[in-house]
Amino acid sequence: MNNDFQADIDAIGRIAAVPMILDVVCRSTGMGFAAVARVTEDRWIACQVLDAIEFGLKPGDELKLKTTICDSREAVVIDEVANDPVYSNHHMPAIYGFQSYISMPVILPDGSFFGTLCAIGPRPARLNNPETIGMFKLFAELIAFHLHANERLARTEAALLDERKISEFREQFVAVLGHDLRNPVASIDSGTRMLLRSPLDEKATDIVKLIRGSVVRMSGLIDNVLDLARARLGEGVVLELDDAEPLKPTLVQVIDELASVRTGHVVEANLDFEDPLKCDRVRIGQLLSNLLGNALMHGSEDGPIRVNASIDNGVFELWVSNTGEPIPPETMAQLFLPFFRREARAGQQGLGLGLYIASEIARVHGGTLEVSSTPEETRFTFRMPLVQ
Repeated sequence: MNNDFQADIDAIGRIAAVPMILDVVCRSTGMGFAAVARVTEDRWIACQVLDAIEFGLKPGDELKLKTTICDSREAVVIDEVANDPVYSNHHMPAIYGFQSYISMPVILPDGSFFGTLCAIGPRPARLNNPETIGMFKLFAELIAFHLHANERLARTEAALLDERKISEFREQFVAVLGHDLRNPVASIDSGTRMLLRSPLDEKATDIVKLIRGSVVRMSGLIDNVLDLARARLGEGVVLELDDAEPLKPTLVQVIDELASVRTGHVVEANLDFEDPLKCDRVRIGQLLSNLLGNALMHGSEDGPIRVNASIDNGVFELWVSNTGEPIPPETMAQLFLPFFRREARAGQQGLGLGLYIASEIARVHGGTLEVSSTPEETRFTFRMPLVQ
């Protein structure tokens, strides 16, 4: 086996049509040996062979190039060696003992010479006619096409593999970065809470509140980025379902926290349902935080933000509404896509992950997240069948 040309041998071996081509060549011409060979300036390597006359070659075997006539970009056709004006005295027929021969160059689409499709026979044959030459030319072009197509496919697959590796590395980097950011953000959050419990003048209190508002937004962004990274890395949004603790305190905390840092809006809440529910309280809180944050960002300051939670016919329903400009119809279909961002007021643009993560949380809870938008109200509604 010639390892120097193993890639070329394998490339021909991957073309399923080659064995059939060699069989058709032998049957239609009466010749007993056919092959596809890789030919260079100084090498002749058999890539695929059909040998019914015990010529003795198999894939990977090599002939001395000087003993062949396959190094030409032109077709060579010999019906009968003894009567051929060019090859009757050639050393090749004498060496291999054949009487008929045909070879057709395999030219790749970029114009480069790969090798030949060739056949030999121990007896004279009728080869030098338009039908046989046309058949060989067609088969050689077919082999060249498959070689080119398979090479392009291999390059594409390699590029996709590299891109996948880069993408996985990027997602892992984002996940690690998000995880490592949590501790300093938590430290800043604790510091602002302590400062707000200390005696401060009005200006200092306003500054601390601004810092705390930024911390809340940063925490939400980090949570969303980490969830996106998990989803892209195959883990998805992970739930911890239980009904040991009530959900209402979590929802109240989210509402109070966002209302305290997003001044200028009135938030009206009505949480009228029986606790506890079997769910992931932290995730439902994150869902509400994303929906409420979205309402506070896009809602009009002239109207209230409403939060409502209830149970009806075994379905838990949580919705958040705001007034303001309705969402355009062409935007509605893209709202829950990652990194899709609606127009927002200056300084309030986010990553475009909040609604996507909220929809994923709804999905893994076996529920739905829907949106409706009219000139009077925009409402996002989460519905979740209760687990018995």
